[in-house]
Parts: sequence; C-alpha cells; structure tokens
Amino acid sequence: MFAKGEIARGTQGALRFLQRDTAAPFHFENTPEACLRSFQVMVLVAPIYMLYLMISYSRLNTVADTGEVVLVEALHYVVDWLLYPVVFYEIARRRRWLDRYPRYIGALNWVNLPAMTILLFDAVVTSVAPWPFPTIFDLAVQALLFYWIIITTRMILGVNWFIAGLLLIVNWVPSFFLSLIVSRILGVSAAVSG
Repeated sequence: MFAKGEIARGTQGALRFLQRDTAAPFHFENTPEACLRSFQVMVLVAPIYMLYLMISYSRLNTVADTGEVVLVEALHYVVDWLLYPVVFYEIARRRRWLDRYPRYIGALNWVNLPAMTILLFDAVVTSVAPWPFPTIFDLAVQALLFYWIIITTRMILGVNWFIAGLLLIVNWVPSFFLSLIVSRILGVSAAVSG
C-alpha cells in the first residue's frame, strides 16, 4: 500500500492539474510499474465511495436487498474503474500515445481520490440543501470534474481541446451506460418524499 508521502504527492499532483501547473504531469512516473501501482488508489477511494453510495441510496428506492446492492455496486466500482484504461489502451496504440499511457492512466487514477471526496461533499450538500440549490451545485461539480479530466488529458497527452473533449466522451459515456445498467438491475427509483 502507499506511504503517506506517496498519497500526498499523488493528491498534490492531481490538484495541480486544476491550477494548470505545467509541472503537474511530473508528479506521476511514466513507467508501467507506476501505472500498475496507481490502481491501488482504488483501495483508498473505496471507503469514500461507500459513504457516497450510502448517502445516495438513502434518497432512493430499490427492489434489491442490501446484499445485492453491495455486490452489484462493488462489481460496478471495479468495472467502471478499469473500463477506460482498457479502452484507452487501444486508442493509445492506434494514435501512438503508448509512450504517455502509464503517466496518463496513473494521473487519472490519482485524480479519482480528490474527485471522489468532492463527489461525497456534493452528495452531502444535495441531500440537505433546499431546491434548486442541489441541482445547481450538482451541475457545477460535474462541470469541474469534466474540466479536470479534460485538462489532465491535454497536459499529459499534449492534445487540443477537441481531442481532449472526445476522450472525455469516450471515458464518460460507457461509465454512464454502466450506471444505467446497474440502476436497472437493482430496480432503483427516486424516493418519494412527503
């Protein structure tokens, strides 16, 4: 597992992308070993994600029991985390970006740690704030996260805004459809307040 210094360095590097710091990519080694090691961030993010789900599911109805929800969401978490790196590998191979692949995927993995913390804060705020603030806040958080992925992509791959936007779509659309499938499997619907 990571030492505190590694966690601080990874988080600091991830946050520096938001500042458009040109040194941000160099917080992440460009080696296959570092890339593979960055997948351990999944373990760091898992408890935050669990809290996020608990808050989210408190506002939802589901036909599945708790065990089914835990199993399906655990599978969802792992598949969603690994989906883009697998898809992007083929893109990187065809575009001749394999020399940047380890740093890029490693950086995106580390971005997930502070991003999930922001999503947890978003879930807390949207669960207690009066309407329409939750909707506005939720959209602002989504915009921030999309910008974060786009700027990380631009800074590491050296691509323009259009290509970075396309890669965001390649990243987000399968994840979105996976979420829809999970919701359908679990029979998720919004809780009716009253």
